[in-house]
Amino acid sequence: MGFSSTFTELIFIIASVTLASGASIYAFYMGSLIQSNANQIVSDARDVFSVRVEIVYATICNETPVHYIIYAKNIGYAAINNYDMMDVLVGPYGSATLYHYSQTPQTGYFTFEDSDGDGIWEVGETAIIRAYASSIQGVMFEARIKPFRGLTSSYIFTSP
Repeated sequence: MGFSSTFTELIFIIASVTLASGASIYAFYMGSLIQSNANQIVSDARDVFSVRVEIVYATICNETPVHYIIYAKNIGYAAINNYDMMDVLVGPYGSATLYHYSQTPQTGYFTFEDSDGDGIWEVGETAIIRAYASSIQGVMFEARIKPFRGLTSSYIFTSP
């Protein structure tokens, strides 16, 4: 009977060590996974805050073709060169229209000019965005720029 109880205790000790090892490995894995997710969230937040623009002035040009003119400054920490992914909304307050990027001026699209003409919106550089509309009517207007993975900038202005 002594051998049987010793053997049973040995099996319990091996089983408990195996379960404790498995639990600690699982806890270590979950901790690493949580740390990895937290690092990814911080990295994504850093990317969002590194791409920032600010609208410094906006107005309307009534010459043909009629368009909105938006002056915006890159106040982030990264240069911007992909204008296809940037959202430009401008129009009467409360009903602005989304404009997409085009290299040529055409109704429903915006063009982009950076200060030095190299096509890259560098940090600290002011750019001119022209959004072309078929007609512009109203008194109060709003402009919004949302760069891809960046913060939105808004500006409210009146008709000249």
